Amino acid sequence: MASDVSEILEALDPEQREIAESLRGPVSVLAGAGTGKTRAITHRIAYGVRTGVYDPERVLAVTFTRKAAGELQGRLRELGADGVRAQTFHGAALAQLGHFWPQLIGGAAPQVLPGKVAAISQVVEGLGLHPTGESLRDLASEIEWRKTAMLSIDDYERRIEGRPLPQGFTIEQVLDVHRGYVTLLEDRRQIDFEDVLVLLAGMLETEPAAAAEVRERFRFFTVDEYQDVSPLQHALLKVWLGNRDNLCVVGDASQTIYSFAGASSSYLLRFGVEYPHAREIRLERNYRSTEPIVRLANRLMRDRPGALTLRASREVSPEAASSAADSAPSFEWFASEQDEAIAVADSIAQALASGTPASQVAVLYRTNAQSARFEEALQQRGISVRVHGAQRFFDRADVRQAVMLIRGEAKVSDSRPLFQIVSDVLRSGGWSSKPPEGSAGREKWEAMNALLSLVDEMPAGTGIKEFSEELLARQRAQHEPTLEAVTLSAIHAAKGLEWSMVHVVGLSEGLLPIAHALDEDSISEERRLCYVAFTRARDTLRLSGVAGGARGTRSPSRFIAEAGIVS
Repeated sequence: MASDVSEILEALDPEQREIAESLRGPVSVLAGAGTGKTRAITHRIAYGVRTGVYDPERVLAVTFTRKAAGELQGRLRELGADGVRAQTFHGAALAQLGHFWPQLIGGAAPQVLPGKVAAISQVVEGLGLHPTGESLRDLASEIEWRKTAMLSIDDYERRIEGRPLPQGFTIEQVLDVHRGYVTLLEDRRQIDFEDVLVLLAGMLETEPAAAAEVRERFRFFTVDEYQDVSPLQHALLKVWLGNRDNLCVVGDASQTIYSFAGASSSYLLRFGVEYPHAREIRLERNYRSTEPIVRLANRLMRDRPGALTLRASREVSPEAASSAADSAPSFEWFASEQDEAIAVADSIAQALASGTPASQVAVLYRTNAQSARFEEALQQRGISVRVHGAQRFFDRADVRQAVMLIRGEAKVSDSRPLFQIVSDVLRSGGWSSKPPEGSAGREKWEAMNALLSLVDEMPAGTGIKEFSEELLARQRAQHEPTLEAVTLSAIHAAKGLEWSMVHVVGLSEGLLPIAHALDEDSISEERRLCYVAFTRARDTLRLSGVAGGARGTRSPSRFIAEAGIVS
């Protein structure tokens, strides 16, 4: 066991090891893009468990997406830290609310609204208004911002004049929507995701026995992506902690890209003020990107509040570039959006022909509306495409059916190798070892192939029953397998991900930064978004913009000049 524990530390660099060995007290980790923060915090938790400092049942690791939580759980399991709970803020809060509500209130907890837009649409129609779908989404975002900022409607009314209004709405109409939304949910006995945190925090603050039970259950906390914490999440975390300080937070102020939803990097940057005895550790060795990409990112964020100075720790791989010039980020300027889409598709086709896997290529853009032309251009070249965020992998009808068949097979005693069992099940659903000709059926084939590829990730000797349980765990956590397809994604959704080759498109004024970013704070947020996009690339970064668009002539994004790129 001792050698196993030492191996956990041997896998880390000096700064990561310092984090892993800092098991108690408040710890703040300032971690730049690609610096191995997830490795550091998972090894820290595993080291705490393996040395006996942590009871795994008393540890709560919090992150911001179900996918990230699933991946965190998987890494901890591989490191021998079974029993540690990895959840989102909302996941942990919802479980606790469901546990305490019957005891303290009586009956089942209120139903959680799956999304705000339909309810807001009903409220708006009742007011005799006829907004666009975009305005409804803007209203939903504004309600979310008010709640995460912990503002009552009266407080919000005093601040609304400084807020951008949804198109076609007056201040009074926006306030009427907020009031109507609250009334509608009360009448339906429903709550939304923000209410889950509000109700739980209030319950724990007013019920000492419930608070004591939670604090007994969880004694050690780790919060990833701490730069994205909202006032509401911070308030709930404080209630969970009580007067204790066994808290480790990890974040990067340069990657704060959710201010519009109430996130604030101030909790990360002022952690030492809130916890005067906190230990601060910086991770600035970038293991993801090549030196030219790291230099580009550093220039973009130079002298910005909270920015870390990354140091490149790897060279461009021989497979990714044949010369030094190929590894330097480039910028191209196109006359039209169609020209840009064609050039990007041609570049990707060339990379695939040279041996780059499709799963290692991404096209990133500011708004989802930009994706269609790139999807079409790639599909015209016979290249498989995955639009990130469009439909969850495990929500696909063909995937659900395949998982159901595999789970059915797990109920029958079968001594055949796992690969043979799973491949036979998939063949019964129409899969074959060879991809179909053309684009028809290619998406389903890629999905089935991704399921089969999970067999290779399982430990030797895994049976169909264990594999079936792994699929169920992944389905619950939305921990998706890797699809052999080019990824198209909005930059917000790409945070935390990485690819060998990344095309960042639409780098034009009015797109990135977006047209409605007018003040200094908004432009700073757009700059951070650009930084996140740049730092998703490991080996090759290609940047492009468009002069002509539906709204007239544009100029290159100011971020191109700030990053020191010569077109």
